[in-house]
Amino acid sequence: MTTHPLEPVTFGELPLRIEDVLALANRQVPTQLQGDPAFRQRIAKGAQFLDSLLDKEGVIYGVTTGYGDSCVVAVPLQHVEALPRHLYTFHGCGLGQLLDPQATRAVLAARLQSLCHGVSGVRVELLERLQAFLDLDILPLIPEEGSVGASGDLTPLSYVAATLSGEREVLFRGERRQSCDVHRELGWEPLVLRPKEALALMNGTAVMTGLACLAFARADYLLQLATRITALNVVALQGNPEHFDERLFAAKPHPGQMQVAAWLRKDLAIDAPTAPLHRLQDRYSLRCAPHVLGVLADSLGWLRSFIETELNSANDNPIIDAEEERVLHGGHFYGGHIAFAMDSLKTLVANVADLLDRQLALLVDVRYNHGLPSNLSGSSAERAMLNHGFKAVQIGASAWTAEALKNTMPASVFSRSTECHNQDKVSMGTIAARDAIRVLELTEQVAAATLLAANQGVWLRGQASDARPLPPALAAMHETLAKDFPPVIEDRALEAELRLCLKRIAEQHWRLHA
Repeated sequence: MTTHPLEPVTFGELPLRIEDVLALANRQVPTQLQGDPAFRQRIAKGAQFLDSLLDKEGVIYGVTTGYGDSCVVAVPLQHVEALPRHLYTFHGCGLGQLLDPQATRAVLAARLQSLCHGVSGVRVELLERLQAFLDLDILPLIPEEGSVGASGDLTPLSYVAATLSGEREVLFRGERRQSCDVHRELGWEPLVLRPKEALALMNGTAVMTGLACLAFARADYLLQLATRITALNVVALQGNPEHFDERLFAAKPHPGQMQVAAWLRKDLAIDAPTAPLHRLQDRYSLRCAPHVLGVLADSLGWLRSFIETELNSANDNPIIDAEEERVLHGGHFYGGHIAFAMDSLKTLVANVADLLDRQLALLVDVRYNHGLPSNLSGSSAERAMLNHGFKAVQIGASAWTAEALKNTMPASVFSRSTECHNQDKVSMGTIAARDAIRVLELTEQVAAATLLAANQGVWLRGQASDARPLPPALAAMHETLAKDFPPVIEDRALEAELRLCLKRIAEQHWRLHA
């Protein structure tokens, strides 16, 4: 995390990193708005310039015209003040599940950071109220479905605009409340959105970008966890550690692939004396683990670039250039970079699920696990016929993997012409981001299953009379896991332990390689 737990994240002219958004989403840091007079004046100047254009009866999209294909419809000046409320009102048609609190905070952070560029024509008061929503944890209840990712996340972000205006519902202090009641309790007047402010709030990529920040952070940790699980499985399956030799990877020097191999060497203490090898070459799910995981490792750099550039951009329309007194009409609401990043990430992550699922399949099968008991059962010989160990867990992991792989269909190629063919090419970036979150959920389930199975396999190896001590990193991990997940000797329902393991993954509980 880039900020100290006691240092606030400042919204303003300086860029944010994904780690800042993650810290805000997890309520680990407070927030503040840049407060120097020059910054405040730059923000105010955009709103003042718009007011001057209204005085001159200038034509401004979404301010003195209707929205979308209705831009040809002039709005008389006496009705301009009513237009923002109409925009967030008719977009109040979202469906599906509500974004969870973590995702909602990320959305608010992404929208606030974009508006801080000072080219959206909004008042300082709007930024202050958005920052106060974050600081006091007032969370609009946002349905996750209904955005095609251009013109931005219009429908979900309408719930932000409406709640700032004292309408619709928020989550506050653990309760679902009317926004107007929360405003009254805090002694606030709901905002009456000025011309362009509803459009500035809604006509941007904050939902897909907030979700992308969370997805990136989860994938980064999953990469490290999958590497650790692989190392445990090399021990459990008596694999050949020479597959990760540094000289071998110097011959194909993808940096991320080399990093994963280096993590495996460290976990396995590969320079220490090893047991005699049982075979020259392990199956691909062990031998090629750096090659599979390395693709994700090598992609994190450009994924970060795409996400953080979008996060730190003005992505609404039109852009208000108060310095040059120009209104620039364009398409910065288009979420193509996030769409491609999330479509790519979900494919990368699903491949991790597939890798770990194959490792688990080897662990439970006596034909391939090199002497471990069937289904990793720890029962005595007298009760072996009754016990089935990890049999059902492996079936579950196959189901979760299949669903993850099925969800890799790219959303970004399913553009639909909509809104009277004004929005005739759209990004589907929000659907791609939601898909990526779902694939991560499924892959984390596979990781939890494979981690518990790998730990069981390591424990079973340790029961042998000729058992060798575990390398230090794996010994520490095995000891930590044992506190929550005792060996499976007699069959027991493992759902609660799998859910606890998922909770530990979500908390990034185990210190791994970073």
